[in-house]
Amino acid sequence: MGRWQPGAHERLMQSAIELYSERGFEQTTAAEIAQRAGVTERTFFRYFADKREVLFNGSAELQRRVVTAIAEAPAEMAPLDVMSRAMQGAATLMQENRAWSRQRTAVIALNPGLQERELLKLARLASAAAVALRERGVPELAASLAAETGVTVFKIGFETWVGDDAHPDFARCIRDSLDQLRGMTSGV
Repeated sequence: MGRWQPGAHERLMQSAIELYSERGFEQTTAAEIAQRAGVTERTFFRYFADKREVLFNGSAELQRRVVTAIAEAPAEMAPLDVMSRAMQGAATLMQENRAWSRQRTAVIALNPGLQERELLKLARLASAAAVALRERGVPELAASLAAETGVTVFKIGFETWVGDDAHPDFARCIRDSLDQLRGMTSGV
């Protein structure tokens, strides 16, 4: 390995997603990822606890942004509107990395353990959002419903965004998903 060069984190992420796509997640080692990125395996483990963490690296930041957006939303805003706003704001984290998000989605779809991890990430996000809504004074049931609905709308919006070139704006996909839901429930 050569001398240290900047951008190791990004190179590791790119190398990992390429190898996962080429060989499969299970068949790829941390050492191979490090080698492709031009760093040592030790450097890999400075950035990631294990090779799964490459795929879930942004989860904490996503949750932090959602919780912050909920806390900072106008007091008069309805809980579901607060969630919509928070999720659209969170979409900006991924907007510029659509190709990587598509590769990540394909890798996760092929591995049941990673699918489980993705669901756990979304469940934690919904739980944190519900707590943040309750801290705003939203009653428990309404907070839970709004949080779960917001995360589901985010998930469906994400799937639309990564799966359909006709929808280039992630935040718009979230708004469209929520509009569909509202349309389906308006006559209830």
